Amino acid sequence: MAQPESGAESAGAAGDAAEALDRPLPEPVRRRVVALVSEAFGGLTVAELPAQLRQYARFTPSRRARFAGNAMAAALEGDALFRQRIGERLRGTQPELTRAVESGAPPAAADPVDVAAAAYVLRPADWVKLVAAAGEEVQRADAERADEAGRRELERLREELAEARAQTRSETERLRAELEAARKEAESLQRKLRSAQSDVKRGEAALRRTRAEVDAAKADATARVSAAESESRRLKARLGETEAALEASRRAAREGRSVEDVRLRLLLDTVLEAAQGLRRELALPPVAVRPADSVDAVEPGRMSPKDIAARALSETDPALLDQLLALPQAHLVVDGYNVTKTGYPTMPLEKQRLRLLGGLAGLAARTGAEVTCVFDGAELAAPVLLAPPRGVRVLFSKPGVTADEVIRQLVRAEPAGRPVVVVSSDREVADGVAKSGARPVASVMLLKRLSRLS
Repeated sequence: MAQPESGAESAGAAGDAAEALDRPLPEPVRRRVVALVSEAFGGLTVAELPAQLRQYARFTPSRRARFAGNAMAAALEGDALFRQRIGERLRGTQPELTRAVESGAPPAAADPVDVAAAAYVLRPADWVKLVAAAGEEVQRADAERADEAGRRELERLREELAEARAQTRSETERLRAELEAARKEAESLQRKLRSAQSDVKRGEAALRRTRAEVDAAKADATARVSAAESESRRLKARLGETEAALEASRRAAREGRSVEDVRLRLLLDTVLEAAQGLRRELALPPVAVRPADSVDAVEPGRMSPKDIAARALSETDPALLDQLLALPQAHLVVDGYNVTKTGYPTMPLEKQRLRLLGGLAGLAARTGAEVTCVFDGAELAAPVLLAPPRGVRVLFSKPGVTADEVIRQLVRAEPAGRPVVVVSSDREVADGVAKSGARPVASVMLLKRLSRLS
């Protein structure tokens, strides 16, 4: 028995090699093949089943078809012996169909799906054509069913369209009735609106008359308020002028008194330091204060700026500047740019200022004199961010005011009798400060004195 099976298996394998499907089985044919295998499955022993299907041997046909469908289809396709056994079972259950399929003349009344499933299992000659024909028949049946469903859907849509048209007609009639009612209501409302518009026009005319009266009253009130405000502004202006004049007079009185107090204090400090210097020079023993000591007079040995000028020193000798700054309460006023442009004109203005102020700081520390340096503010493009050195007052002239005028104001602000030394090579500045009692010196003298410090 083993040899015939081997021969059948070889023949089936040869047939399979000769014919093969070029596309997957149609789904209805596949389901019918799985059902045939599932039904024939129970007539085989466990040893006759492929190894992958033995676990489903105890399943019912319906469960076997549901859970082992893919495994049975794969075994039927790949295992020729298993397919032969299923075919034998199919010949026993459906002998007429199997004979007709194997003879190549399936009955015309047979279900093409059954014919295709039997041909797929038995694999007779031209079984591929039978399966393909069954697939085409299934497609035609599906197409016919789809056409039938389309026709039914078309009929349903036609019925719905007819129903919608009927509803549309009834809705149109209802809307026409509502439109006619709305038109009549609109005509009634238009009549009421015209009446209301007439009332509104009469009200607007009355409102315009009232507004005209109100505007006239407002204009009259505005004119009166404007006149009152004008008078109030005039009185406030007069009051402000009076208060400003009073404040200015008070400020002038306070400033005048303050300046006079400072001048007197500086003059008093000058006299006191001069007296102390004279006491040190003469090495006088301390004596009790006498009434005559309060008399302000020039004592022997005391020098004034004119006395120093009479000495036989050159006008550019730095020693002359040292003697002037050695006077009690001496005040050195420097024309800044006149000195820097004389000593180092090629340097930028910022570096000129820093170099001069550095030298003046050292000079102020050595002599103890009050030092004020004045620069012309007209040459500045923006405010100068400068930290004045210790012991040196730095001033910039205001817009429209020259440094020369600021220097003359500083000299005039000092009390008569205080030693004031002005450094400038400008002849106009020198002559002006000399008339006010200051001692002018050339810029070269200061530059020579500062060169000694460095």
